[in-house]
Amino acid sequence: MAKKAKSRSASQAAVKKRSGAKPAARSTARKAVKAKAPTTPAKSTVKKPARPKQRIAISHHREEDFKADGLRTYAKYRDLGIAAASHGLAQAHVIRLQGPCNPDEVSKLHFHDVEFQMVYVLKGWVKTYMDGEGETLMKEGSAWTQPPKIKHMILDYSDDVELLEVILPAEFRTVELKA
Repeated sequence: MAKKAKSRSASQAAVKKRSGAKPAARSTARKAVKAKAPTTPAKSTVKKPARPKQRIAISHHREEDFKADGLRTYAKYRDLGIAAASHGLAQAHVIRLQGPCNPDEVSKLHFHDVEFQMVYVLKGWVKTYMDGEGETLMKEGSAWTQPPKIKHMILDYSDDVELLEVILPAEFRTVELKA
C-alpha cells in the first residue's frame, strides 16, 4: 500500500505542477464501502484429498475401437479415454445401438447412480422415456441431460443411431427396475 500512496502523491504532484490545481480531497465513500464489505467466512477445516492432475486425452475415430463390452449387450462402445485421463472424474464414449431394436431386450426401466449424465445424438434417432418428461424422440443434433437417479428407458431407435454420452463419475451403479 505504501508504494501506491507514494505513486499517487507523485502523480498528484505532477498534475498540480501542470495544471496549477490543488489535489482533490479524498472521498470517504471508499472507506465506508470497505467497512461494510462482508468478511470471508472461515474455510472448512476438512480438506478434500487432492485429485491427481488430469492429462490430455485425444481419441481419433477408428472402427476397431467399437467394443461390445459395455453396460448393454445391444450396444457397442467407443471409449474416448476421458476416464483414464481424468482419473475417474468423468467418462465419455460413443455408443452405437445395434439394430433392429428389440423392445423386450432394450425397454427396461432403470436409473444410474451418477452426478451428471448428458447424451448427444450424433447420427440417427432414439425414442426415450424419462420419468417426469414422458416419451421423447431425439434426432441427430438433439441433446439432453438426465438428472441423477432419474428413471428412464430406451423405447426404440434407428439402425444407424450413434450417441455421445458424458457421465460423472466414471464408475457408477445402474439399477434395473420392474416396469
